[in-house]
Amino acid sequence: MNLQEAIAVLKEKGYKTTGKRKDILEFFSSEDGYRSAKDLIAHLEKKDGAVSFDTIYRNLHLYNDLGILEKTDLEGEKNFRLSCSHHHHHHFICTDCGKTKEIEVCPMDTASSELKDYEIDDHKFEIYGKCPACVHA
Repeated sequence: MNLQEAIAVLKEKGYKTTGKRKDILEFFSSEDGYRSAKDLIAHLEKKDGAVSFDTIYRNLHLYNDLGILEKTDLEGEKNFRLSCSHHHHHHFICTDCGKTKEIEVCPMDTASSELKDYEIDDHKFEIYGKCPACVHA
């Protein structure tokens, strides 16, 4: 998803595109990988000065609920990135820099055969480690 698509989703769902909401979306559209709320707050404070933590967290969770942002847990902290849900895939996530690489293999292809009598609502599969840049740093 790019910045314009994210703004379109907000408008379609009846939400205003305030300056702060656009700033948040611009931050995530310029980042390659998952970023924490702390990363976002530090970025916004450099740009605008003081920011409201409530506003930041409320918008992060709104964007996640609307499918604009994806959420994952890294070292006990929620991290977000712009959604890339144009097709089904999973991610390798670098635990040092947060960059991601799409993985086209889905473990549900084999797991669903073992869960024939179960109703599956959703799934998530992520691999964590260091990207080549961080391994060689």
